[in-house]
Amino acid sequence: MQTAAVRPSTSVRIEAGSPVDSAKAPVVSIPPYLEKHYWWAYIHPNAIRFFDHQPIINFILWGNYAKLRNAALAEMGDELPGNTLQVACAYGDLTPHLCDRVSAGGGRLDVIDIVPAQLRNVRRKLKADAPVRLLNMDSADLNFPDASFDRAIVYLLFHEQPVEHREKTLAEIFRVVKPGGKVVIVDYAQPKWWHPWRYWFKPVLAVLEPFALDLWNNALQTWMPAPWSKTQWPRQSYFGGLYQKVVITR
Repeated sequence: MQTAAVRPSTSVRIEAGSPVDSAKAPVVSIPPYLEKHYWWAYIHPNAIRFFDHQPIINFILWGNYAKLRNAALAEMGDELPGNTLQVACAYGDLTPHLCDRVSAGGGRLDVIDIVPAQLRNVRRKLKADAPVRLLNMDSADLNFPDASFDRAIVYLLFHEQPVEHREKTLAEIFRVVKPGGKVVIVDYAQPKWWHPWRYWFKPVLAVLEPFALDLWNNALQTWMPAPWSKTQWPRQSYFGGLYQKVVITR
């Protein structure tokens, strides 16, 4: 992967590790944990058609979708010049809003995901001339040079990853974001003791999101590479602590 020049692409296209948009482009293998635990949510075409609607996503997040999206975008800034990385696709309208800010700053957005169907789903939500590349990549093995990006956003991804994949993803993000760049993470966290969802939602997560409870029991720093694992990054809680936003300065 060549280092990206700061200029908008002429079309939104799906790439596979190199600048091609072809049916012959190689597809990155989907990790076994994703096939086993999340086929019903992210891989099956019917799942994508069902879940990617604002009312459904908002319901799943207990009415907090807009609040979490806006909190993440506010940290990114109104105008985003240079290169921005979105690590994994996200249901809802996060990416179109992020793309608007990238366009306003004259920059470019790279969105990576391991599932080609997720990239195709994002493409349908974007304008044809959006300054976006959609890249079929594993977040734990980013095919970018060191210090390629000015900033990155990771929206509700880490609770879906087993520990080894989570650690590799964080290491890759720290590698590809430039020194001084910002990384914005939104994900689950342990709710307060008084939260009405705390006790009955925990067994639900254990069944449907088997890795999510890691974020209930540990701070995100647990999986960050040294020396960043020892830093207390700015953190804000939402909805009684069930969600968190962590802002990292690379």
